Amino acid sequence: MTILETKGLKKHYGEGESLVKALDNVNLKVEQGEFVSIVGTSGSGKSTLLHMLGGLDYPTEGSVFVDGRDISTLKEEALAIFRRRKIGFVFQSYNLVPVLNVYENIVFPIQLDGNRIDQDYINRIIKTLGLESKVNALPSQLSGGQQQRVAIARALAAKPAIILADEPTGNLDTSTSQDVLGLLKVTARKFEQTIVMITHNEEIAQLADRIIRIEDGKIVTEGGRS
Repeated sequence: MTILETKGLKKHYGEGESLVKALDNVNLKVEQGEFVSIVGTSGSGKSTLLHMLGGLDYPTEGSVFVDGRDISTLKEEALAIFRRRKIGFVFQSYNLVPVLNVYENIVFPIQLDGNRIDQDYINRIIKTLGLESKVNALPSQLSGGQQQRVAIARALAAKPAIILADEPTGNLDTSTSQDVLGLLKVTARKFEQTIVMITHNEEIAQLADRIIRIEDGKIVTEGGRS
């Protein structure tokens, strides 16, 4: 089942001689349960693509379908609600709420929606990510790797259709990066999640099931790990 799809996706900035085609007719499909890496150098368009896939910005042309819904047609308020319910984000900068403890950070998106917390599911996520002893700790009391584990747990908590990870190991050392990405892959498989990860790191990209390469706003290669 296709869980994420783009059709004729374009994002342009400026006009005339100043026109920049950040995305230029991108078409891709991601199947449910896949772990896909999108690889590209700085300025290739990979971060712009992630913003489009996550409904953080609107395309100039084209469509983005998440779980069968064309999110490019949604108004801002409806898009914000859809994003919160259907898309989990893992950012390079963690984006944890500093005054909330680990457990409160994990369930925060669920509480924003006023939904019931599936305590058994949350406990399983916490255990899988090795955070049992840290549930009452504040983000400032955690290492970078631990903070990123909390961010992964938060992304999983609302049972989204997809998880989008933007350079999730960018602030971590090599050893911690491998640990965090390994956990991300394990948890995604365990909880049947779909992941799209943006990275410039070729070694990290190899952990995915499929690698998509983007240059100058266009997909240039697509396939399995090399």
